[in-house]
Amino acid sequence: CLPLSLLLPHSVCVCVYLNYYLSAMPFLAAVDSGIMGIPSDKVIFLPLPKDQMNFCYNVSSCHSSFPEAMKKWNEFYQHVKSHSSSFDDLLEYLWAAHVSSLEIARKNFHNRLKYYSKQEADFERSWALFVDYLAPPLFPTTLIRTYEFQKELPKRMLMNEDRAPFIHDFSGFQNTVLFALSVLHKVHKYTGKRHRDLFICKFYTLC
Repeated sequence: CLPLSLLLPHSVCVCVYLNYYLSAMPFLAAVDSGIMGIPSDKVIFLPLPKDQMNFCYNVSSCHSSFPEAMKKWNEFYQHVKSHSSSFDDLLEYLWAAHVSSLEIARKNFHNRLKYYSKQEADFERSWALFVDYLAPPLFPTTLIRTYEFQKELPKRMLMNEDRAPFIHDFSGFQNTVLFALSVLHKVHKYTGKRHRDLFICKFYTLC
C-alpha cells in the first residue's frame, strides 16, 4: 500500500481495510474470549481517519456491528483453549473466521476498487477469490508457509500498462503468480462453483 498521504481522499488503500478486519477484529475477539487475560472493557482502538462507521473499535461495537464474524472468531479461540482440539480442527475454525472477516471487507469496500487502475482492481478481486479457494481444503497458514506463499505477490501497486506475465520489474515467478491468479478469476467467472470443486479435488485430494 501507498502511504495514506499519497492517496486520493476516496482511495485509501484497500489492503489497509482488509488488514484491519483481519487483525483488529481477531484481536478484539481474542480479548473477548478470555484467552489473553485482558478485561474486554479495557481495550479500545483509535478510529481510522476515514470511513469510521465501517469499523469497530472495541469488543461491544464489534459484536453489535459484525456479530457473525465475532461469533466465528470466538469459536476459534475457544477451540484454541481446548486441549482436545487437533490442528485440523483449529484450521477449520480459523478459516471460517478468516473468511467471515474477509467477506465484511469485500462487501463494505468493493466500491473502492474503482479508484484504482484496472490491473490493480482485477488483482484485488483475483486474490480475494483465491483465498476462497484456499479455505475449503484448510490450507495450513503457519507463519513460515504464509511468508513463503505471499512474498511473491506484487511489490507495488499495478498500473494500467502492466500485463502479466510481461511486467519488467517483477520476477519471473511474480509474473507467473499474477498471470495464474488472473486465469483463475476468468475461469471461475464462467464456471463458478463447479470449477472450484474440481480444483479442490484435484490439487488437495479431498474426494
